[in-house]
Amino acid sequence: MAEYTKTEAMDWARENLRGQWSTLMTPFTPDDELDEEGLRSNISHVRSLGTHGAGCTWGMGEFWSLDREERLSVYDIVAEESGGEWPIGAHVSHTSSKEMISLAQHAEGVGFDLLIVAAPYFVTNLEDQVVEWVKVLADNTNLAIMYYNSPQFGTLMSAQGLQRICRIPNVVGVKEASFNQELSIETHQLVGQDAIISTPDEWILFKGRELGFEQQVMFANTSDWRFDTPDRNYYVQFIDKAMRGDLDDDFYASHVKPIKQVSDKWWGYTVQKFGGALPASMCKYWGELMGLEHGHVRPPLSDLSEDEKAELKADVEAALSQVP
Repeated sequence: MAEYTKTEAMDWARENLRGQWSTLMTPFTPDDELDEEGLRSNISHVRSLGTHGAGCTWGMGEFWSLDREERLSVYDIVAEESGGEWPIGAHVSHTSSKEMISLAQHAEGVGFDLLIVAAPYFVTNLEDQVVEWVKVLADNTNLAIMYYNSPQFGTLMSAQGLQRICRIPNVVGVKEASFNQELSIETHQLVGQDAIISTPDEWILFKGRELGFEQQVMFANTSDWRFDTPDRNYYVQFIDKAMRGDLDDDFYASHVKPIKQVSDKWWGYTVQKFGGALPASMCKYWGELMGLEHGHVRPPLSDLSEDEKAELKADVEAALSQVP
């Protein structure tokens, strides 16, 4: 539960947005209802990996498929399970400013620590519009805000635009998930001294060492619960060390790279299959292989075929068998 004032948001973020943060999927029952027990079990599992915090109703959390009550129910469950002891973030992106503010106020009221917001898809085509949109949210919450720069929302901000967003009071940084390496690097170099910039993939850590910048948090991805188990949490260990400035090439090569290669293969395959959409179906099934409860994805996405599931399972098992 956030215990800082609006003016202390950046100080709070510098101290608490560290290490590996997870992205929670939204699990559904076979009859397409929110799987409350599954979500509670998944949170317990993710916490057991040593993950420092998590976000819910992200793009991977299928927020776009949830009605208002479902979205609020996810907030409530995540807040209850965190118990005020595990930092949590709520994704409040919406096309309605009233709904965005309402979601933010609910999240703040039940004990979330920060918010993440993206551009309001469909009508936002100018950077000035996005900056003003984030100001609307910032003016109506005391929580720290991370901006989510992703092509899924139809608008990608430039590094200069992201710098403008980060100058808004209580905006503490950016999840730079553009999948554009040049943009990620430029954003780190331009904005990284003044705000928390996180590109949610390991390549940025090695590139940062080469170019002289670091990031303090992996905010946030699904790699922890796809790659790790409670007794073999090598991904979380690697990220935690790297976020403290100890980028261990040998550990990565032996304990992370084999499974990451499988992830890269299936991430690319599934994104291409769905024409650029996030690979929620792949991640949901992979999570079930690791002991989580996820169920199906909602339309217009579709689940992997049985043949695809069998191939993915074989790839995951083979990669995990290579890790000492």
